[in-house]
Amino acid sequence: MRKLFTTRVFTTVALLTTVVASTTVGSMLVAKADTPAPIETKTAMHAKAVPSPRLLTPTNHTLLMIDHQSQMAFATASIPITELRNNVAGLAKSAKAFKVPTVLTTVAAKTFSGPIFPEIQAVFPDQTPIDRTTMNAWEDQRVVDKVNSYGNKKLVVSGLWTEVCDLSAVLSAIDQGYEVYIVTDTSGGVSKEAHDMAIQRMVQAGATPITWMAYLLELQRDWARGETYAATTTIAKENGGAYGLGVIYSQEMFSGHEGK
Repeated sequence: MRKLFTTRVFTTVALLTTVVASTTVGSMLVAKADTPAPIETKTAMHAKAVPSPRLLTPTNHTLLMIDHQSQMAFATASIPITELRNNVAGLAKSAKAFKVPTVLTTVAAKTFSGPIFPEIQAVFPDQTPIDRTTMNAWEDQRVVDKVNSYGNKKLVVSGLWTEVCDLSAVLSAIDQGYEVYIVTDTSGGVSKEAHDMAIQRMVQAGATPITWMAYLLELQRDWARGETYAATTTIAKENGGAYGLGVIYSQEMFSGHEGK
C-alpha cells in the first residue's frame, strides 16, 4: 500500500513538472513572437556623379582589329557574314570618330587570306595593316610595339577567328597586364560552339565582353557632347539596324535631337 502511494505521488509530481515546464516554454515563445524585430540600420552612402573607371573612353584604350579577311570569313559560321561586315564597319567608324588609336593586322594577306575587309580599309585609307605569319598577333613584335606605343592599359580586341586569333592575343595581353575587352559581334568562329567556348575562356581569364553598338554609345555616353553627336548618330543610322532607323525617323519626322 505504501509503495503504491509513493508511486502515485511521484507520478503526480512528474505531471505537474511537465505542465509547468510546458507553460514556461510556451510563455517564452509567445514573448519572443511579440518582440519587435530589430530596426535595420542603414549605411550612409556618398555616391558621386562620376563614371566608373571600368568604362571605355576615347583616350583610355587602343583598338586591335585582327585578320578581318576574306579567307577567314569564308569559314566563319557563328555569325552571318553580311552581319559581321556591317558590325565591323560600325566598330571601325566608331573608333575613327572618337580618334581611338587603332592597330590593323592581317595574316598572309598576299599569299593566302586576302586583303582586309574593304569596309575597314575605307575608314583607315592611309593605314597599312601589319601582315604576319603568326596566328597569335601578340607573338609579332611589331604588333606589340605598336600597341605599346599608345600607352593605354585598356585594349579592345576584335577579329577572326574568335577561338584562334582573338583568343591567343587576348590571353597573351591579359597575362602581360592589359585590361582586355573582346567585341563579340565583330568576331566570329568556325562554329557557334567554337565562338562561344572561346568567349567563355577569355571571360574566365579576365576579359570583358562587349558589342560594337555598346562600344559606340559608351564612347559617346552623353548626348550633350556636341563634337561627336553627329558622328555617333550617323554611324547608328548607317550600321545600327532598327535603332538607326529610329534615329532617322525621329530626325525626319519631328527634328528629334537627344542632346539639350
